[in-house]
Amino acid sequence: MIDVHCHLEQPDYDKDRGEVIEKCRKELKAVITSCAHPKDFDLTMQLVEKYKGFVFATVGIHPEYVKEISEKEIDAYMETIKKNKDKIVGLGEIGLDFWHERESVGQEKQKKLFIRLISFAKEIHKPLTVHCRDAYLDCIKILEQEDAKNVHLHMWGEYKLFNQIVDNGWYVSAGPIIAYSKKYKKVARKMPIGQLMLETDSPWFGGKGLDGKLLRGEPTNIKIPAIEIAKIKKMEFKDVWEICGRNTIRLFSLPLRV
Repeated sequence: MIDVHCHLEQPDYDKDRGEVIEKCRKELKAVITSCAHPKDFDLTMQLVEKYKGFVFATVGIHPEYVKEISEKEIDAYMETIKKNKDKIVGLGEIGLDFWHERESVGQEKQKKLFIRLISFAKEIHKPLTVHCRDAYLDCIKILEQEDAKNVHLHMWGEYKLFNQIVDNGWYVSAGPIIAYSKKYKKVARKMPIGQLMLETDSPWFGGKGLDGKLLRGEPTNIKIPAIEIAKIKKMEFKDVWEICGRNTIRLFSLPLRV
């Protein structure tokens, strides 16, 4: 019903972005696009304005880009976000990525910015969309020590830490990768349906359709994780579809009804 995490600003959609969004409007209630680099902010805001009430946005700095963005640029970006806070629904994606950054100096820089942005999210009263790869314990530790409350763990892949996630009241979103990954299936199995949401991370992770053909990465592919979650939890597809949609509306305070 709602793709909680995609990237409509990516160049993959430059040739047909409008067509993709119109297709989504026929099948979904809304999409939340994630601006993960300051250079994409203007385009993201244009999409939010043009498709008001359907395209919503979170904005942040992906940890992969921390090394290439100066402190001065970060300061300016945060000021821009603050001025436009009423146009966004969350801060993200932000977080830790030790798969891309193997050196301790770079990892510490990611942690420092992560902590700063968690504080900033509180200041502007926005929930977080968190990216974490190969840094699960550090990510949980920082979120807890900073007392982060409204948290969306995007494509979270560590099922062993689910107790802390559940106890903290955080949300996890499942994407098309769940169709062929045992560890992501385990995450979905462990998480209560009331704390699950659906995502595609489009334009990546296209997956396969019901006919077995490869699908382009688009927000309408949230049907894939919805189908898998229904199988895993022995639920009706329509119930997963609606509950995950309600969870998204609640966390991001979207002006929508299921």
